[in-house]
This record gives sequence, structure tokens and C-alpha cells, in this order.
Amino acid sequence: MILVAGGTGFLGSAIVHELLRRGERVAVLGRDAVKIRKMLGTSVEPREADVRDPKALAAAFAGVDVAINAVQFPNSPIENRRKGWTFEETDLKGTRYQVDAAKAAGVRRFVYLSGVGADKDAEKHWFRYKWEAEKYLQDSGLEWVVIRPTWVYGPDDNSLNRLLTFAKRLPFVPMFGDGKQEMQPVFIDDVARVSADAALRPEAANQLFEIGGPDRMSMDEVLQTALEVAGKKRSILHQPVFAGKALGALASVLPSPPLSVDAIEFIVQPAVADNSNLERVLQPKLTPLREGLATYLGR
Repeated sequence: MILVAGGTGFLGSAIVHELLRRGERVAVLGRDAVKIRKMLGTSVEPREADVRDPKALAAAFAGVDVAINAVQFPNSPIENRRKGWTFEETDLKGTRYQVDAAKAAGVRRFVYLSGVGADKDAEKHWFRYKWEAEKYLQDSGLEWVVIRPTWVYGPDDNSLNRLLTFAKRLPFVPMFGDGKQEMQPVFIDDVARVSADAALRPEAANQLFEIGGPDRMSMDEVLQTALEVAGKKRSILHQPVFAGKALGALASVLPSPPLSVDAIEFIVQPAVADNSNLERVLQPKLTPLREGLATYLGR
């Protein structure tokens, strides 16, 4: 049995579908069993628990051989401290609690979906928390795999698709920053395949894999490629980062903020990977950006 925590989210649901395609038995951990059933049907076993509640996790890991943590808090990366949706509570503490529950349940392997940029001395707190979660797993005594994706795109992402919605209503696409940051976008199907390999292949044990797509380009080039594939001719209107942060600061006082200062920082940072270990161990075929976009934007 493979347990996918966060299996109804963007990353998690893609991993679930890949595992089912391979004929694996899959349980899905989420906060709402009804939502799990509605979204994924009867092919999975729902396990209801909040990863921020260690007491609720014990039963969720019973009978599990491999666990995959693909949890993201709602509206990530926009934190909502009032509701406890933060990188500290979800990425760090939520991972620690899952690792502890996995050890107690006799889970053999634990796979953690982290992020490129995770580092002990990273400037941004979300990268530091992800690194701490990685370290906790690596020191746990469990067989572990850490996967660090770059910027993941696909039909259900809420980042690139959010930008493209402006192209439906405006003669331009607004973007914070100068659009020159280097990006290496990775297709969701590739992340799902690598995650399934990480769960199943013996040679993946105790390995850290960064994963980015085969194309390196600026953020402007990523967006222009997406517009071309979607058949939209639009200019990109760059907005100053300080203006975005001002909007984020104002939005942060709302009960469910649509933007935050940290989210602007998250948006304008580069995202590139070192795929060397991934290519050495798992040798995946990675999808070029234009080809991946065409699977859903070219319909």
C-alpha cells in the first residue's frame, strides 16, 4: 500500500493517477474523505486526517509500506497565519508529524516533495523550513527520498494558468518584476512519474533528486511560449516588485488574502535545478515546455 498525503492537490493528485496507472494500491490522506472520494473515486482508500494534528495521523499510516508527502497548504504560497496555513506548520511540522507516524506504523520508505532552493542558510523562510523537513526525514532512520521540483506547470496549476487568464480579458498580461529571472519549468506528468519511481524503485533509496524541465529560459520566454501555444498574441506589462509588495501588504489584512509580500518574493525568484543525480539514477525522459503545454493549451 502506498499512501499519498495531499493526494487531492495539484502535485498529489497527479502522483495518485500515475500510481494507479501502474496498478498500485493507493491510499490518499486528506482533511476530507468525501472530497477524496468525489475527486478520485473508489480506486483509492481515503484516510482522513490533518497533517498538522499528530494524534490524528497514527491510524492514517496503518498498513502502509511507502508514504509520499505531497501536501501543500491551500492557496500556497500565500500564507494565512490566522488559519495556520503556513510553511512552518505544513511543510515543516506537518512533515515531522508524518515521519513520526510513519516510523510508528512500520512504513518502509518515505518520499518528500520539497522544492528547489531548500537550504539551511536560505534567505527565504520557506526554503529553510523545507530543508529542515528534509533533514528530519533523513535523520529518521526511515528509507527516504527527497524530490525538489522547480516551477511545476500543468492543466491544474494555479500559477502559469493564473497569468494566462489575463490574456482572455486584457490586451496584455501583467507580471511583477522584469521577467528576466531564469526558469526551468517542469511538467506535472514528469514530476508524477519521478515520484512514482522514487516510491517504487530500489535504487532511489536515500537519494535527493532535483528536477527541472529540459528548457532553461527567462520568465518572459516561458510566458511568451505559453501564449503562443494557446494561440494568444499579447504583450507582457511588467509591474515594479515594490508595487506588488505594497498590494500584498494591503491584501494581508483580509481574512483570506489573495496576495502577500512573501508571495511576490516567491513569484519573482529564479527556479532552476541540477538534474545530474536524477539523470544518473532514474534516467527519466523530461518533457520540453512547448510539448507539455500543447497537451492542454493546444486543445
